[in-house]
Amino acid sequence: MKNTISFLRSSAHRYAQVLKGYVIPAWMPESRAREGMFPIPPWLELGLIPVHRFTSMWLDSGIHAGMTDFTVFVYNDEHSHVGAWKPYIKHLLIGLLCLLLMACQAEDKTPAPKAVPLPKNEVLLSPKSPKRAYIKEAVVELVQRPLMDPVTGKIAFDETHTARVSSPIAGRVVAINTALGAKVQAGSILAVLDSPELGQAQADYADALADLNLADRAYQRSLELFRHGIVPRKELEQTQDAVTRARSEAKRAKLKLGNLGVQNDRTDNRFALHAPLAGVVTERTINPGMEVRPDMPTPLFVISDLTQLWVQLDIFEKDLGLIHVGAKVLLTVPAYPEQTFTATVSYINQVLDETTRTVKVRCTVPNTDGRLLPAMFAAVNVQSDPHDKAVVVPLTALFTEDESDWLFVAIGDGHYQKRPVKAGLRLKDKVVIAEGLQAGDRLVVDGALLLRTEEDAEQEGQAVEASQP
Repeated sequence: MKNTISFLRSSAHRYAQVLKGYVIPAWMPESRAREGMFPIPPWLELGLIPVHRFTSMWLDSGIHAGMTDFTVFVYNDEHSHVGAWKPYIKHLLIGLLCLLLMACQAEDKTPAPKAVPLPKNEVLLSPKSPKRAYIKEAVVELVQRPLMDPVTGKIAFDETHTARVSSPIAGRVVAINTALGAKVQAGSILAVLDSPELGQAQADYADALADLNLADRAYQRSLELFRHGIVPRKELEQTQDAVTRARSEAKRAKLKLGNLGVQNDRTDNRFALHAPLAGVVTERTINPGMEVRPDMPTPLFVISDLTQLWVQLDIFEKDLGLIHVGAKVLLTVPAYPEQTFTATVSYINQVLDETTRTVKVRCTVPNTDGRLLPAMFAAVNVQSDPHDKAVVVPLTALFTEDESDWLFVAIGDGHYQKRPVKAGLRLKDKVVIAEGLQAGDRLVVDGALLLRTEEDAEQEGQAVEASQP
């Protein structure tokens, strides 16, 4: 109000100058103005016309109030060119009148309607609030209950479908028919060796067959002569014993060739190393020209069926009662962090490691797509029985307040309710909710602390409004 009055006072003088006139208080006689109380131009005697009266108000410390009128005078038409300004005078006076009405208008003392306070533990975000972009919601679903913290396991070959191939005979490598990583079938030739030992074994078998034929013919002659009484029984029995010995030696020589995998009667030094089962060549230590022996410490080939693998893990003594043969576990590997693989517990060791207080557990995991590889590390989550379901939420949805666990649930568009819950098993990034949350609730999984801050701000604002009269 004071600023507006000052503006009116200064405006009266400015418009008087524009209209070639002057301003004096209405209660001031013109004679006293001429005496020097207010500056009056010497052309006052020409005749001045009052064109507008301003009313101003001043306040004295809020106790005394008074009114003063100021009058704007302009030249008389008969003595000046003020007539040319008449169109402008009309507009200026209208503008000044509007300013006067604005200054004198009484202030509106009607209080603004108060917002309806929200119930405790509720937060409401306006539709245009930028905070909505940071709130993420998800529908609560029942999942299989986790039983323990994840343990680290290691993927390994399924030893029941793995073969480590070595040469049963000494020799030199002359050909390699299989590359590393190749898929082979049972009986496929892996490598060819030049082995003098094989030639000796083949020669021994040939000699044993010749000796057997000779002994058999001698026995037939002795038998014929014995029937005619020419030779005694003793000589017949000796030839019969020679046939038995020759037959045994020939059988032994044949078995030796059979153990070496020789299927033909051809006599040469070439020995073919065959795959004992179908699978993938995962290791190969053989090279052309290499001398091999049966007593080498490392196998020449490792062949394994990778469609099924083992997962080996150590379970602490305190968790041993939570796992059993046939239980399902979930695997996650760093190579595929967003995907889980299901394995089955197939064996639990019966001996406890006294140093680590753990028990060895072995699981079997299908690997038909070949994405899992031996020697990979995996995070193993032991699951409960299929019918044992629970509410499991991200740990980011939970926060602690007054030694209690809370989370936010969406109850409308931008309307959230803070709800107390009872937390169960806490995992690395998840938590089991025992009480306070049901399947189908819409949970705030990200942004709970932001809503918590917004709740504090709303409660403080309501407290300030309540304290005002």
